[in-house]
Amino acid sequence: MDAKLILLPLPAMFLLVCLVAATMLRRRITFYKQNRLHPQKTATSAQMAAAMPDSRAPDNFRNLFEVPVMFYVACLTLYATSLVSLPHLVFAWVFVLARYAHSYIHCTSNNVMRRFYAFLTSCLSLVCMWLMLAYQLLFVA
Repeated sequence: MDAKLILLPLPAMFLLVCLVAATMLRRRITFYKQNRLHPQKTATSAQMAAAMPDSRAPDNFRNLFEVPVMFYVACLTLYATSLVSLPHLVFAWVFVLARYAHSYIHCTSNNVMRRFYAFLTSCLSLVCMWLMLAYQLLFVA
């Protein structure tokens, strides 16, 4: 199997980060204009939280730099060791799709249970990727 295939989910995750960042920027600019608020009044996260009640997009943006870091490490490790397999690719794309669902839910309705199931799906797929990778590194490679 071509090891480069495991790198394809990475630009998809980068696109998600860009989409959430654009959503956050659009909402902030709209908020500043509607409330005639100078951006300096929200220079810190505490000031931002106090001034802007809707923190869905910023919260999600921060989420995209937490668990996904381990996804990036897994993908790059799989690529570097040439241990990529079809199950790895399936779990990687399940992770990406679940993160898109998580971000969509988080930035729109923010239904906690739906968001939780998307988060859980992404985490379980990541755990499966890591368990397979660990097994391969310990017993196969």
